[in-house]
Amino acid sequence: MSGGEMRRLPRLKNPVRAWRNRRQQNHTDTAEEVSDCEEVLEQLEEVSRRLILREEQLFSQDSPSEEDQDQLHMDLEALSLQLWTAVDNTFTSSCSSSSSPAHLEVLKSAVASIQQQEEQDRRWTGCPEECVPAWRPQKCLSKHNTLLQNLVESRLTRAAQNQDSSTDSLSSSLKRQVCGMGRRVKEDLLVVVRAVQDCYPPEMDILNLYSGLFHRSFSARLTELAAAGPEPDDCSYLLFWINHCYPHEILNHEELKGKIKTACLGSLLLQDHLDRLEDQYLNHKEDKVKLWLNAALRKEEESWLSGQNPELLDRYRFSPLAVDVIQVIDSSLSEVSCVIRDQSKGHNRVTAHLDSFLSRYEKCVEEFMKGNHSNARSVIKAQLVCEQQLRDYITAQTGSVLEPQRRHCMDALSALKDCGYRCLTCPPQLKVGLAQLWTAGWADGSLPVVDSLLDSLDRQLSDLSDLMPTCRQSVLSVLQEDLVLQYVKRTLRTRTRSREQQVDGAQRMTEDARKIRDFFQQEGGGAPWLGEMLRSVAEVLRLQDPGSVQLEVVSLARKFPDLSGDHVAALLSLKAGLSAADVRSIRRSVEENRPLDASTNQSPSFFSRVKVKWIDKKIKQMLAC
Repeated sequence: MSGGEMRRLPRLKNPVRAWRNRRQQNHTDTAEEVSDCEEVLEQLEEVSRRLILREEQLFSQDSPSEEDQDQLHMDLEALSLQLWTAVDNTFTSSCSSSSSPAHLEVLKSAVASIQQQEEQDRRWTGCPEECVPAWRPQKCLSKHNTLLQNLVESRLTRAAQNQDSSTDSLSSSLKRQVCGMGRRVKEDLLVVVRAVQDCYPPEMDILNLYSGLFHRSFSARLTELAAAGPEPDDCSYLLFWINHCYPHEILNHEELKGKIKTACLGSLLLQDHLDRLEDQYLNHKEDKVKLWLNAALRKEEESWLSGQNPELLDRYRFSPLAVDVIQVIDSSLSEVSCVIRDQSKGHNRVTAHLDSFLSRYEKCVEEFMKGNHSNARSVIKAQLVCEQQLRDYITAQTGSVLEPQRRHCMDALSALKDCGYRCLTCPPQLKVGLAQLWTAGWADGSLPVVDSLLDSLDRQLSDLSDLMPTCRQSVLSVLQEDLVLQYVKRTLRTRTRSREQQVDGAQRMTEDARKIRDFFQQEGGGAPWLGEMLRSVAEVLRLQDPGSVQLEVVSLARKFPDLSGDHVAALLSLKAGLSAADVRSIRRSVEENRPLDASTNQSPSFFSRVKVKWIDKKIKQMLAC
């Protein structure tokens, strides 16, 4: 085929002018737009193929015409312009719209042409340099990737600059820039996965190519913003996008999840930059949490000292302090969860201030209760509601509060609860009221020790009508346990009685256990296990046969594993009819029959609060006999 015949092969007609004209037109006529795309589609692959054919025919000649070479070079450049236009239009509305498949076909044809040109580059590889066309290698794929990089960067630049009305609600320029770029990354990657990737062969892995380009460009821009020393609020927003929005809402979007090689992308910021930004954020967040908590406690103290009673909510005394504190901590933890990579680190730095706050809170209540304030009882009722709310909240925070912090918090709350208990009841009254236990009048029923004490408690508890029921039950539980505790302590301190006195006392103990149980049940509280424990102790005193006593003591120890050997010895010291051998045998049996795993026992701890060191000397004397 002659040079003239080659030039008569179909060539692009004024491709540069046609491309520029189309770029300047307003595409208002959809039918005309699709027609233009179809016209380009008919040319691209065919023209690419024929230009390659012209190239091979031209350079198969001994002396290719310079005129023909120049013309072929111009036609190849015109084709390249068409290819880059198709690629550059990847994210335009016409190419990305599902209603314009013709434009996607143009892109697909352009990609096929790029592959043809790449293959032609490879055909010339290894040939003598003087035989290779001056325009080879075309490196279309490399140019394509460079074009994509420039395309991605320009789109992110426009997204940062052209902030629309949807970002008006954001409070700073930095936030609007980050939000605009982040949304652009998300929208463009979704266009790629929904339509663009079908225009490329699988081996090009175009989705991961685009995701890598967007990642690097987005990362570079965020690094610049982070290096400029953003304000605390902007710092938080930056971290929110880096650690939450980008990895979770974009890369793990339902249409992208599993398709993007996220492990290859890494974080948007280098480790050192990210650590510095996170420390800056956490330092500011800690300062804010301390400020908020201190302000809440100061406001609460001022209300106490004003002499006013706490407000009534549904007829019960109430303070908003716990709600305010929980809101501060909870909102801070929620924010930290979205902003910091290592959530445990962030949570620990926030909850550490809850620990110190509760210690200050408890001390403030203690100090207030030392004064002669007319509103003290009303204040403490409201604080018991706060104590319960805070206890429930901390108990529920299984993953946010370290165990040492949890213990410190619970200790402070227990001290606060104990302060409230002492204020609303009169613990010393229990000890005084039970002083007549194990006297002759008590044993024969002529001295109503427990009845008188319960009558006194009833008068005290009548003032708790404005205490929230759950808190009232808690106070009743503490009061009942304290009452039974003093009862048992007094019993273990009694002198050895005759068998008749033991039997009579045991009967009285059983009646007292029933009265105590009924009283607290009627008041809306009560712990049945306390009555069972008292009846078991009474049964030990009633029984006289060593074997029966042994079975009862073993049963008591199995129910209450904190019943120590010293407790057993103190209890047995009340039994006048037992020999030293009987005591040793019973104690040995108790130890042999204790549960192997005491932690599986559900009974609350009780005997560990009963101190029996005072009786050690007496026990040793018994065992020596």
